[in-house]
Amino acid sequence: MSDHIELRSLVDTHDRPFVVIGKDYTVVAVNAAYERTFNADEGTLVGQKCHRVLHHQERPCHEVGEECPFVHCYLNQEPCSCLHTHHDPEGGTRWVRINMYPLKCADGNTYVGEMIHEIAARGGADTPNGLPRPVGASPAFLHVMEQLEQAARTDAPVLLIGETGTGKELAAHFIHCYSSRKANPYVALDCTVIPESLFESEVFGHERGAFTGSIQSKKGLFEIAEEGTLFLDEIGEASLTTQSKLLRVLETGEFRRVGGNDTIKANARIICATNRHLWKSVESGTFREDLYYRIACFCIRIPALRERLDDIPLLAKSLLERMGGKEGRLYRISEDAIELLLGYHYPGNIRELRNILQVAVAHLGREQRETITRAVIAQGLQMRASFAEGLASEALSPAVARIAPPAPRLNVGPLPGSVTTGVSPAPPPPSLHQQEADYIHRLLRDCGGDRHRVATLLGISERTLYRKLARSRDGSA
Repeated sequence: MSDHIELRSLVDTHDRPFVVIGKDYTVVAVNAAYERTFNADEGTLVGQKCHRVLHHQERPCHEVGEECPFVHCYLNQEPCSCLHTHHDPEGGTRWVRINMYPLKCADGNTYVGEMIHEIAARGGADTPNGLPRPVGASPAFLHVMEQLEQAARTDAPVLLIGETGTGKELAAHFIHCYSSRKANPYVALDCTVIPESLFESEVFGHERGAFTGSIQSKKGLFEIAEEGTLFLDEIGEASLTTQSKLLRVLETGEFRRVGGNDTIKANARIICATNRHLWKSVESGTFREDLYYRIACFCIRIPALRERLDDIPLLAKSLLERMGGKEGRLYRISEDAIELLLGYHYPGNIRELRNILQVAVAHLGREQRETITRAVIAQGLQMRASFAEGLASEALSPAVARIAPPAPRLNVGPLPGSVTTGVSPAPPPPSLHQQEADYIHRLLRDCGGDRHRVATLLGISERTLYRKLARSRDGSA
């Protein structure tokens, strides 16, 4: 009891949430800042296992493949840090960075102190235009969310880089919502849809009579976004002429409407996005180097979905909730259907996952249950594969074939009602999953069974490694 009083007095000196954990994963003390931040009561936490009350796990996090700095800190008696998901008493999931420190009491007992910094606290503004809050818990997701929050604290220009469908616009909204400009306008412009001849008028505005048909003056996007955020999507597609006009306003902070003489001050925070390797465009002469340095103060890469497969269950749940909310239905998805989704490579990223789920919902039909099964997902994936193969066929023009998405390689098993013939086909080559499983087992052998080292070599979390090993054991690889 004296230990608890001593530790509580110590941790209450911290203005950030702080938890003290004993060697057997037992919560020993929490401070007042933790109680306020997470709406928790110390009495319900002290004496409980940290993985149960803080992370909603029946076993310690490191035993289920998640990163956990507790063991490292306790055994090595040195500080460490990691990104993690934290659960509050209300069941909400918080994104946090945990800094752990070894603690010793006067009687020689050793503990671990856990200081918690919440990433994008829930007190922030809601996303505008009804866009959802980003969803995920994987290390790759948490890393990029921490970068977005850091960018939101400044007014510096941000360049978001990522493949099509990864959620770059959602990331831009997120930066705006957690910035000091959140109460002011957020304005977006897709650089691929506006003709060069209309760019100046659209972005800088025009005066009455500036050109044929301009019967009244019009504010441009820079004026509309005053004190707020201007998001320029697909900036890599802008022409050199357009780039030079943007560069001028970014360098001087001033512009004039088309046909006008008055100089207007620009006070909008600039966020740009591209799916190109923009520096290669600089080297090839299709993108201005001076503009690149103007917009790429914070350069943040949004990971592809195949780099954060652990987030698919959460993403699927969130997407289905939004789909069902529009129809007054509650869609669910079975575990074996999730397993099938985990084996896909998603060239279209989150946008493609949403499309797959929309097709699955359409196949449920009005009279069927609201649970999406493996068979429904398999049917949707096979339809997409057939469509992709058809687009890429020689019967189509070369222009169409060039834009056709690659046909995904699927191994979903026979579909309901399928017919087999008596012809014995040649044995298929090993699937990609089987080749991956064989490679992982070779790495485990070479690393002496050290799963943490193998996960590090593969660039994935231990949780992802555990899942891949379990699939290979079950024969589903």
